[in-house]
Amino acid sequence: MAESLEQIVESAPAECLATGFIFTEGPLWHPDGYWLFVDVRREPGAIFRLTPGGPPEIFREPSNGSNGLTFDLQGRLVMCEGDGRRMSRREHDGAITTLADRWEGKRLNRPNDVVCHSDGSIYFTNPGGRLDPAEREIDFSGVHRITPDGAVTAVATDIEYPNGLAFSPDEGILYVTNTRDRMYIAAYDVQPDGSVTGKRDFADLSSDEPDGVPDGMKVDSEGRVYCTGPGGCWVFDAAGQRLGIIRLPEIPANCAWGGPDNRTMFFTARTSVYTLRMTTPGISPWQGGAQ
Repeated sequence: MAESLEQIVESAPAECLATGFIFTEGPLWHPDGYWLFVDVRREPGAIFRLTPGGPPEIFREPSNGSNGLTFDLQGRLVMCEGDGRRMSRREHDGAITTLADRWEGKRLNRPNDVVCHSDGSIYFTNPGGRLDPAEREIDFSGVHRITPDGAVTAVATDIEYPNGLAFSPDEGILYVTNTRDRMYIAAYDVQPDGSVTGKRDFADLSSDEPDGVPDGMKVDSEGRVYCTGPGGCWVFDAAGQRLGIIRLPEIPANCAWGGPDNRTMFFTARTSVYTLRMTTPGISPWQGGAQ
């Protein structure tokens, strides 16, 4: 396994694929050969489609405040709709279906990021910090799970401001970033019934860097964790040892694996989107263990 950042990044500097946005987020690679990402601060909100070498095109507008994106096991797009306060799915015919908008009868906060487990269940973060307290019906920021039969459960209620999340390669660990107060990545053990236990600190992202917080996160096939944060994208080995920070022209908020061999990392970074080639492939939502 690579022990230094120089052994992980194959190509530098990063290539800018498109610019001129307000705040890019929610990156995702489609195996048909294009990227999806969102501009979360564009009015009225938009999901873009970008084929490498071509211009960005509107994929969905308005997007209802979409942020995190992934695919389910049938290849349907799953979206965290912050403004809609729901999890939604784009059907193959383009129709939008609500997957979840409540937990125990209470309206969701603002779903932020999402991953799909190989059993078909969907895990998403549901922070409440950007919601008027008078509108909050759930009194914690947490991680929820939509089971394959559509039931919504709360799997983690003990993290202050959950944001990005990702599974380890064997799906035995769920990593969750904490964006407010103490900046860190939490790790939970995933149980056979889909619940999580054993919360612990996986990595500390405290920093004197002037910009960036723990946000989007992905894992490669060797178990390294890539987390956007202060100053760039932090890389940790499977034991939580920091290997370095990938620096980009702008501070990234999220990242995704893609390309034909899944060794291209795509970064949504403020006004632009960038790619870097890596030496190790990542885990694809189309392979099980969705990232």
